[in-house]
Amino acid sequence: MEKEIVIDGMMCAHCQKHVTEALLAMDGVKAVTVSLENKTAHLSLEHDIATSEFERVISDAGYTLVK
Repeated sequence: MEKEIVIDGMMCAHCQKHVTEALLAMDGVKAVTVSLENKTAHLSLEHDIATSEFERVISDAGYTLVK
């Protein structure tokens, strides 16, 4: 299962790494590719994960989930 989310607030490579690590720590996330330029994260998932879970993890990392 694939999913793409848009994240606001990432400004540098450190932000990109921080978001990648936060998303990879989630149960069910197999792989993550975060684009700083596009402000997106492309995820490979083992199972469906609620948007509210992504919102919580991104918020806890200090960023905003746009969609």
